[in-house]
Amino acid sequence: MKLNLLSCEAPRPDRRAIANCLITISANINDSLSNLLAEYLIEGDSVEIEISDKNAGSALSSLRKLKIDYEIIE
Repeated sequence: MKLNLLSCEAPRPDRRAIANCLITISANINDSLSNLLAEYLIEGDSVEIEISDKNAGSALSSLRKLKIDYEIIE
């Protein structure tokens, strides 16, 4: 499943928590890439990631807890 992460609505977003979440839910993101994508997301740029279908429910829940707005692409 592909997701487009649109923005982070948290008043004080935690870059490290977002990066760790991206590593956990994504199928192909490493540490350095997750930090870069978290920074882009906090700055207001959208980010596209791919997650495995078996983790979709928990992945979406994790994103909602971090107040990350997303849309499902596939």
